[in-house]
Amino acid sequence: EFLKKRTNFQMRPVAGLLSSRDFLNGLAFRVFFSTQYIRHHSQPLYTPEPDICHELLGHAPMFADRDFADFSQEIGLASLGASDDDVQKLAHCYWHSVEFGLCREGGENKAYGAGLLSSFGELEYACSPDHPGAEQPPEIKDWDPKVAATQAFPITTYQPVYFLASSLGDAKQRMREYCEGLQRPFFALYNAQTNSVHIDRPVRRTVGAP
Repeated sequence: EFLKKRTNFQMRPVAGLLSSRDFLNGLAFRVFFSTQYIRHHSQPLYTPEPDICHELLGHAPMFADRDFADFSQEIGLASLGASDDDVQKLAHCYWHSVEFGLCREGGENKAYGAGLLSSFGELEYACSPDHPGAEQPPEIKDWDPKVAATQAFPITTYQPVYFLASSLGDAKQRMREYCEGLQRPFFALYNAQTNSVHIDRPVRRTVGAP
């Protein structure tokens, strides 16, 4: 209820991982699908798969921030009607921002990605000057969705590359500009009063139509 009142975002439980398209589509409606299991006690500092600690400690607090909530929804809206290739690019952008993004604040690099906020070990590795926890320090790149869209990433180790935005507002604006350049059969607009998405042109269903 707190998130709903503050940014009109809500979290819904799911039994397991969803496809990139299904997960991103939910963000278009300001819905975040949350897992319910918890990491094993033998590895409390890091989990390769999202668990309830990741969802509640990493994602939930950030969805209370308007810029972050809007940023997440931008990715979701862009995924509606997008090609499989563009959905994968958007999923990469999501990974390098909503999950593992950095931004400048008070002259320092701060984490806003949930994968960092819910992992004490990787948070220290990404943001501390001496980058403990790995043999090599990570590479920090300026936030550019075009670059992030094709940047490969591991899912079982700390990230070798992080993207740094000047602010959450800057990250949102750059993501919006990138999404506007994607080729799509329609553009989706969100109506906050009715919690619905409208498209700007009629479409005909051709796959799976009765």
